[in-house]
Amino acid sequence: MSIQWFPGHMTSARKKAAETMEFIDVVIEVLDARAPEASCNPMIRELREHRQRPCLKILNKADLADPAVTQAWLDFYNRQAGVKAVALSCKSASDAAKVPRLCQPLAPHRDSTLKPLRMMIMGIPNVGKSTLMNMLLKRRVANVGDEPAVTKSQQCHSLNERMTLTDSPGLMWPKIEHPGDGLMLAAIHAIGRNAVIEEEIAEHLAGTLLARYPAQLGARFNLDVAGLDGIGVIEAVARKRGCLLKGKGGEPDLEKAAMILLTEYRAGKLGRISLETPETREAMLKQAQDIT
Repeated sequence: MSIQWFPGHMTSARKKAAETMEFIDVVIEVLDARAPEASCNPMIRELREHRQRPCLKILNKADLADPAVTQAWLDFYNRQAGVKAVALSCKSASDAAKVPRLCQPLAPHRDSTLKPLRMMIMGIPNVGKSTLMNMLLKRRVANVGDEPAVTKSQQCHSLNERMTLTDSPGLMWPKIEHPGDGLMLAAIHAIGRNAVIEEEIAEHLAGTLLARYPAQLGARFNLDVAGLDGIGVIEAVARKRGCLLKGKGGEPDLEKAAMILLTEYRAGKLGRISLETPETREAMLKQAQDIT
């Protein structure tokens, strides 16, 4: 299944981001800690590298991700030139408050009222950019919702007389190269529902859980997962939760069960689960290279 999602407003958002990049000092890129590279927009990297801007990568929703895997990703990113990576939860006021202090060393020459530090928050939809903006400003200035692409225009605000902060709309890129990335992005709800078939996303998620977190999957739904495949998990969830189609002899309602699995995963009810590791990422890229 190849998933593509590039709403029309993102073309103008990308153009505006490229223009703004000239006048900022540090890019704050918000990623989803459960799938950091899948949620890392290559267009953002191209824009900031073109302007030679340093980057603070925030692995947001770290409270939902496997802590050992998150640490591996932090090590991966902190080896990159011009990059500082940190794991946190943008819903936490104390976590959010760390962000300006982490940005300052990346642009030490911008630290006065005459030369304020100019930061811009970037990332794909629904990773927590607006939540971070509101936390930093201690008031609601950006709309927050559990749907991708809530923010559609840039906003610039003063944090204090020495710092400014620009929020930008969630940016996807025109073509998701690796099908696995599209599936992970759909699983973490970074892609609009109109672009996906949720049963297929849930089947892929179930397969990942069976391979890497079978105990947590079994415990949440009171299942014996031995011998199950992805679709078998969805069928079992349907029966456990009473999702049966009326008038069809107790046939499982796979659509409803798929939404239960996706919703409970996204809410962290299955525990702290990451969808990719640096090693699985490397293997995926190597497989793609071998195919081509």
